Amino acid sequence: MRRLHRFPWLLAWAVAGAWPAPGFAQAANAPSIAPLPDLGVSALRVFGALLLVLALFLGGAWLFKNSQRALGRSNGANKLHVVEVKSLGNRQSLCVIGYGRQRMLVGSSPAGVSLVSQLPEALPEEETAAPSPGFADVLQRIAGRRS
Repeated sequence: MRRLHRFPWLLAWAVAGAWPAPGFAQAANAPSIAPLPDLGVSALRVFGALLLVLALFLGGAWLFKNSQRALGRSNGANKLHVVEVKSLGNRQSLCVIGYGRQRMLVGSSPAGVSLVSQLPEALPEEETAAPSPGFADVLQRIAGRRS
């Protein structure tokens, strides 16, 4: 076999069937080879399979992330929320945390988080936290300060 690669004319002669080289079938008893599928059809099938796999992956990721909502298990409104935060300096802050009608003043620093004080209960109308401002509102407020 190695000899055939050194002499290309010998390889052509063996393929043509004039010389029975080992490993090569004779032209008379060579099996018929099925025609190759069209390249466009093959590319379309591969692209379609890729889209199917990506759709299954993204659908599974969405379902995993939103499984509580998709399965209909909703716990209602979140009871735990941050009412207000005030920064005290480098990585230190005071936070008012609400859970239902309870209020707690919590201090946060690089060393950890600690309860500073228990605050009086909120009134029923204060129980629902005000929605946080959107990105556009915050951007307009910051841009208004600088101009």
